[in-house]
Amino acid sequence: MALLNRAGAPPRLRVHLVSRDEELDSLLARRRIAAHLGGLAAVGGACTAGPPPDAALVCDDEAATGRLVAAGVPVVHLCSGHRTASGAPGAAAGALLRQHRPAWLPGPGPQPPGIRTTGLLAPARTAGDRLRGGTLVLLSLYGVAEATARAFAEGVLPALVRAAAERTGRCEVVCDTGLGLVRGALAGRCGPVQVLRAATVDVDGLHAGRAVLLASPTLGVLGLAQARRAPLVFLPPLGGAQEDLAARVRRVVPVPVAGGPDRARVWQPPQEDPWRAPGVAVEDLRGAQRVARSVRQLALAPP
Repeated sequence: MALLNRAGAPPRLRVHLVSRDEELDSLLARRRIAAHLGGLAAVGGACTAGPPPDAALVCDDEAATGRLVAAGVPVVHLCSGHRTASGAPGAAAGALLRQHRPAWLPGPGPQPPGIRTTGLLAPARTAGDRLRGGTLVLLSLYGVAEATARAFAEGVLPALVRAAAERTGRCEVVCDTGLGLVRGALAGRCGPVQVLRAATVDVDGLHAGRAVLLASPTLGVLGLAQARRAPLVFLPPLGGAQEDLAARVRRVVPVPVAGGPDRARVWQPPQEDPWRAPGVAVEDLRGAQRVARSVRQLALAPP
């Protein structure tokens, strides 16, 4: 017989949620999947007190996956971001492995054995606000060389942010890491612009109220734009993974790049929905639900 709590109901199953919060893709993946884990008790942090969780979702943190598997906890390990062929992820044996990638996106090579792709992880709320304005700049500096990040923050970024504020009335800059670098680069050069850390704000909710999205090429950003059929402009790619992803996306979807040869398109609304390109309109946006279902099944019926 199942143990009952004081209210007379069986205790809720506990799911441990882990992500690399300094990486935009990892943070967004955890949040979007967690939105579909209703009825389960989400546990964060180190999870060292009390009994072990009934299952775990680990986004990208292979060390955490290894510890949980060794402790006998069933784990779904999700690789949330884009990886080049030379950077194919590995994870601890014993976990269910998932790779975040939309079906329409050309992959970097054959899928490693044992890893299942998810489709696109869309935000739980796919509608934007009825009245939208201003610009959201989503900047991912995770894994970017310090010299590259500094050159971008002190060179290209201030002019883009200043233009965004002037043309759209307001601008927020949200970055996953390098907050001090970005704030220092923009101070006194762009007027009153908020610079926020992604881990402390509702990124998906913030985007719902903005008219323009300038963002680093990441899979989480694709989920925002495609699910909401919203215009997207890539920031100049920083590092090999962002460059590779931007090139693969642009083979299918005409996403302009700020500061590139198509810079005139940055502030012009697209005449046609870019997400209706061949092969994109039929994309399954239920990747977050699919991963959540796997986590729930592990909690209810561990192997």
